[in-house]
Amino acid sequence: MRLIPLFIIIPLASAFLIALLGRRIKSLGDWLVNLTALSLLVFSLLSLKLVAVSKIILFQAQGVLPTLGNCFILDGLSLFMLVTVSLVSLMILIYSVSYMQRYSDKWIFHSLFMLMLAGINGVVLSGDLFTLYVFLELASFSAYALVAFGAQPEDLEASFKYAIMGGLASIFILLGIALLYSYTSTLNMADMSLALADKPAGILLKFVAVLFLVGFGLKSAIVPFHAWLPDAHSSAPSPVSAALSGLLIKALGVYALARVLFNVMGVYPQAYFIFLVLGIISMATGAVLAIAQDDIKRMFAYSSISQAGYILFAFGIGTPLAVLGGLLHLFNHAVFKSLLFLNAGAIEYSTGTRSLKRLGGLNSKLPITGSTALIGAMGISGIPPFGGFWSKLLIILAAAQAGYFIFAAVAALVSIITLVYYLKFQNFAFFGQLEPIWSKVKEVPFFMRFSLIILAVICLISGLLLLPAFAPFLQDAANILVMR
Repeated sequence: MRLIPLFIIIPLASAFLIALLGRRIKSLGDWLVNLTALSLLVFSLLSLKLVAVSKIILFQAQGVLPTLGNCFILDGLSLFMLVTVSLVSLMILIYSVSYMQRYSDKWIFHSLFMLMLAGINGVVLSGDLFTLYVFLELASFSAYALVAFGAQPEDLEASFKYAIMGGLASIFILLGIALLYSYTSTLNMADMSLALADKPAGILLKFVAVLFLVGFGLKSAIVPFHAWLPDAHSSAPSPVSAALSGLLIKALGVYALARVLFNVMGVYPQAYFIFLVLGIISMATGAVLAIAQDDIKRMFAYSSISQAGYILFAFGIGTPLAVLGGLLHLFNHAVFKSLLFLNAGAIEYSTGTRSLKRLGGLNSKLPITGSTALIGAMGISGIPPFGGFWSKLLIILAAAQAGYFIFAAVAALVSIITLVYYLKFQNFAFFGQLEPIWSKVKEVPFFMRFSLIILAVICLISGLLLLPAFAPFLQDAANILVMR
């Protein structure tokens, strides 16, 4: 039980120490953030056995606004998210040791990243809606600042747009929480779920469900709430882009939406259909828009919208197999999209550009970047034996089993389109003849290569999570969301 607050206290303490001493001790930030992420990964792995035995572990924050809840819950779903967040954030921060050297005031980046990580972990562990909202805002405000970290006009514009859309999302979410509180007289998720089970599903609850769908939909950047994401991803430093796509939109958007609707309110039949339709629209729209992009990071940003659609689509099917596939795809996407954004950063680090029209033949000069980018591209496209193949296969099979044959065909077609634009990325960036301007380009530094290699290996082996030895990691998380 005492492990639970450490997932929030440790990154908060790191953020405070870096803000206090980071300007004076230049290497403090690099060491502290990586030790923090490593410790969180170790704690989350140690918690696997605890959750396997106890199923649910509760921590109540004593003496802190007790009437408002302030409880934290560690169950199969929150632990699944903690492992994913800790693993990916560690790889991003190792990569940042070298990448962020080009920016002044690197310690500010470290402090903001730790605040964002504390906010994400707080959202994942929250057992009441008040605590969830507080940590959601902490993570969001940190992300707004990180998007603007480069301080260029386009960075500031993207951050402003993100802040406006994020603020609007927060208003919808806060209004929904207030209405639920007035209806149930509690903010504790478990108590609220029991209270709602005894009340009729009237217009008010359906209105609250719409508020949450719009609010968390904006946070997860699903269509039609996606306008902020391409600019934010393309303007932010690559480690921030990786964190936004791999961690933030998953935890603050997809996870929070599923947790509140599935575990607190109970999903109505109409909501399943809305999930299905929005998932299909998101995956198709994101894929089509990605094809036309010349900027690598904008292509990957639209790809994130498409892949988030797969997860929402899986949750909309609602069967045990679909939810299992959706969670596996969430894990896979966190890994291979973080890898691809870090690959984009490596290309920009070496060449100074992200324009596909200016690149070509980089495999001969950037062999590790090229090889890991190919693995990430094949993984996200669903090519066997990469992990993305297994998660997409489960989702498509689940759709067919549930009778959604047309939707299953669309999901398979979108996967083919995904392969097309990632082959475009590979062809323009790494294949063909090396442009003379890049004849002196060198591979990125060690720490950047290390993260790329580790993430690529995980892309290769993530399908092993379906084996019986590892299945409880996914199955315990899926059991929390399966409602029928």
